[in-house]
Amino acid sequence: MRLTGPDGRGVQERLGKNLFARVAGPEGPKNRARIHETPGPRWFGPDRPIRTVHGDASMFIGGISALLLQSLHPLAMAAVSAHSGFRGDPWGRLQRTSTFLAMTTYGPAEGAQEACDQVRAVHARVRGVTADGEAYHAGDPHLLGWVHIAEVDSFLRAHQRYGAHPLTGDEYDGYVADAARVATALGVLDPPTNREELAERFTAYRRELRATPQARGAARFLLLNPPVPLVARLPYGVLAANAVSLLPSWAAAELRLPRLPLVDTVAVRPLGRGVTSLVRWAMAPNRPLPTPPAG
Repeated sequence: MRLTGPDGRGVQERLGKNLFARVAGPEGPKNRARIHETPGPRWFGPDRPIRTVHGDASMFIGGISALLLQSLHPLAMAAVSAHSGFRGDPWGRLQRTSTFLAMTTYGPAEGAQEACDQVRAVHARVRGVTADGEAYHAGDPHLLGWVHIAEVDSFLRAHQRYGAHPLTGDEYDGYVADAARVATALGVLDPPTNREELAERFTAYRRELRATPQARGAARFLLLNPPVPLVARLPYGVLAANAVSLLPSWAAAELRLPRLPLVDTVAVRPLGRGVTSLVRWAMAPNRPLPTPPAG
């Protein structure tokens, strides 16, 4: 299906361009050309699971859920709150993150390594003390390990539930192994390489996790006061509700986020599949509008 507006331009094309501009920023077209058109070897070939997961619209939900989950480590949240500027420049942070993911997933190996080196250089400068007097350092391999595990777990949960083509068990293990390649370059020591190891590491971090006032404030900002245009508030709200639905129940409870199982099953998830399908359609011009995945 192709929808055409009164000015003769396709609604699909306009929506796709607007989404790309928001996520990729003003440097998006230049970065896209550098990532996809630069010749040379890549860290991951076209058939690797990381390309499937990171190229799917389910990442919109997985990304929000990952931020909520990562905030539950007090040291990680203190570093983000004091140094990231996510409130003052949330779109800039999103654009930098999306460019990093694109470069390490699809870009030339040299560019991927350079992107990781740049992030490590930033982390090396981020140090401080929490309100409870505990020192933190963003380059700490243990802290980096939590950020990585929370991200991988969230992306996998989102893809399993909302992905256009859910992976097989072996492919999901392959995704964890692919993500470990990037994590190692960022300074994570011995990252998990399959889902079993991922679950074990997740459990090991559990005793360190709790919702600080900073974490709950960040959740309110992401879920209730997002810096999105009025016209985008409804679809963003659907994505945000599904990001909460994706969290482990204990994590949602820590952040004091309501979860109603019946509403979740009857309304939240179906709407999430619908909006995700619409985003996927908009980002892939000239393709028919897909039917949301069942289940």
